Amino acid sequence: MLLGWCVGPVPGAGAAGSADAWSVAPSAGAGAGARAAGGGGRPCFYLEGTPGAVLKDTVAVTNPGTGPRTVTLRGAGPGGTGKWLAFTEREVTVPPRTRAEVPFTATVPRDAAPGDHLGEVVARGGGRDERVPVRLRVSGPALAALTVERVRVDAAAGRISYDLVNRGNTVLEPRIAVRAEGLFGELLDRKARKLPLQLAPGRRVSLTEPWGSVPALDSVDVRLTVTAAGGVRERGDASARLVPWPAVGGGAAGALALTAGGVVAVRRRRRAEASGEG
Repeated sequence: MLLGWCVGPVPGAGAAGSADAWSVAPSAGAGAGARAAGGGGRPCFYLEGTPGAVLKDTVAVTNPGTGPRTVTLRGAGPGGTGKWLAFTEREVTVPPRTRAEVPFTATVPRDAAPGDHLGEVVARGGGRDERVPVRLRVSGPALAALTVERVRVDAAAGRISYDLVNRGNTVLEPRIAVRAEGLFGELLDRKARKLPLQLAPGRRVSLTEPWGSVPALDSVDVRLTVTAAGGVRERGDASARLVPWPAVGGGAAGALALTAGGVVAVRRRRRAEASGEG
């Protein structure tokens, strides 16, 4: 699953001079419809155009080793995005201590939906793959939309689980705030923070929020508030009755019911006092 783009260092692997040290990365220059992304050494390809446009860029295959290296190139991506990519050479043999520049095109289908489409340039050689993210932005109305689904409390594992689904057509960088309340008040209050992912259009991701101090005996309400650029603000809620069942017998169960009733009575009394009733 492609969750993000331009995340992490410039692609490449292996130590210089080793037999398997070849690497692949965007070339230093950007072609037609391409933009530099991530600063000096581009960590990804970023292409933008209208439906029907043919966008151009170049991938660099570097062989610092002492022998020639043959590498095959292909496109990949969800929804057939990889088929948009066509290379002038699908197989390239790079001499030792040499870099080969291989141009490629991205042909945007005439019926392509506006927004962000993610793919990859995949290079294979020496029994391993190297991948470079490709972000293709198709011109048109942008829609930022997200839902928070399947929120649940896993007391045994000490965590809150949830799903995020990108319902729009732009890549989202979500932020999340977490609150939890029990019978006796606030249990958890985490201010909004950025999640370490970029969510592609149409993608679903399952995440967890650690909660090491889940109460053993309580009735809790959990609220997740997720925001992102473009005016996205969505909420997911869950409720859970936390009971240590092996320890709950007849007397303990009665005590639990009595405790819950006592809390309700206290809350009602406080409301009455606040309103001036006797």
